[in-house]
Amino acid sequence: MNIKINGESRDLGDLDLRTPLLWVLRDELNLVGAKYGCGISQCGACTILVNSVAVKSCSYPVGSVGDADVTTIEGLADSDGELTAVQKAWIDLDVAQCGYCQSGQVMAAEALLRAIPNPSDDQIDQAMASNICRCGTYIRIRDAVKSAANELATDVGGGA
Repeated sequence: MNIKINGESRDLGDLDLRTPLLWVLRDELNLVGAKYGCGISQCGACTILVNSVAVKSCSYPVGSVGDADVTTIEGLADSDGELTAVQKAWIDLDVAQCGYCQSGQVMAAEALLRAIPNPSDDQIDQAMASNICRCGTYIRIRDAVKSAANELATDVGGGA
């Protein structure tokens, strides 16, 4: 079985197609940015992107990937190491506290901004609601999403 992860085709051999994608990422490919939290798609610590859509990888069977593009937190920055607008905003606004949930939060924010480039507060809250932050940094998360959206709008508009 081959899947495309972070722009690279990876051979997984004869892996059981029911294996959760999270375990494939962490155990087979050593991509450990997505975290195990609950195992039932409720906390969002394992969030990754499948064709730019946020997916909880703890309950997403690897056999469901097919020829989709899978992106993990390790694959967001470009080949020169340039961070995305979301990653920059997370750092600039000091969003992370303990940090455990943050890769899932960043991936959910990336998916949101790819689908809705200028989301309202309600749209941000709704999109991020399935990602739990035990430290309660929700206000900083919303501010970081808005900051990233503004940066992306400025970049598209030719700069400020």
